[in-house]
Amino acid sequence: MKIILSIVLCALATLTFGQGESLIGAWELKDQKQTRTITYVPGFFSVAVYNVADKQFVATYGGKYVAGNGELTEEIEYDTQTPANVGIKRSVKFTGGKKDLTLTGATEGKFTRVDDGTPGKLAGAWLITGRFRDNEIRRSTPGARRTMKILSGTHFQWIAYNVDTKEFFGTGGGTYTTVDGKYTENIEFFSRDASRVGVSLTFDFSIPEGEWRHQGKSSKGEALDEIWSLRQKIGI
Repeated sequence: MKIILSIVLCALATLTFGQGESLIGAWELKDQKQTRTITYVPGFFSVAVYNVADKQFVATYGGKYVAGNGELTEEIEYDTQTPANVGIKRSVKFTGGKKDLTLTGATEGKFTRVDDGTPGKLAGAWLITGRFRDNEIRRSTPGARRTMKILSGTHFQWIAYNVDTKEFFGTGGGTYTTVDGKYTENIEFFSRDASRVGVSLTFDFSIPEGEWRHQGKSSKGEALDEIWSLRQKIGI
């Protein structure tokens, strides 16, 4: 009876993974030189590649996805190595379990889970939609030119890009924490300035009415006070 129960539980776990629910979170593939990370949140993903030893950013791509029956359909919104891929849809097959993820297709490799999306106070895909100036918020509606921040439970990446012109403007990422109203980024890659790698930045954060207010100083020491909105809520 115990053997039969174990078989049933394994089958259910495989089915759940096959529908894509267990993709959510951050995944990592490392060798002696490079680190590749993938972040999946509901409906959106990003892949980042960087060299740890010399702190050099290598590449990033990502966008939207749907998953089911062991297959991902990716819709590419940015791709630093092959901008011509922007706007295309492509398939990637996936298999795995709670700890490992094997991808075959446009993305290849066996990845190890870093987190499952928890604790996840800020987990999701966010677009910048406003800035405070003189205590007044100035709203903007994201169009083709976007600045997105995608966060799992412990990892983050921001990307600035244009889906129409297929331009890429910059990216950075690493790990983050949210403790007592403080959001801290630990930078592991930065496309514009490798000297920023290893730096930690702490900001005030709150989520009034479902929007993320992000206050502090940028990596250049400039004051910022931003509003970010979940992509699902603004339909982009």
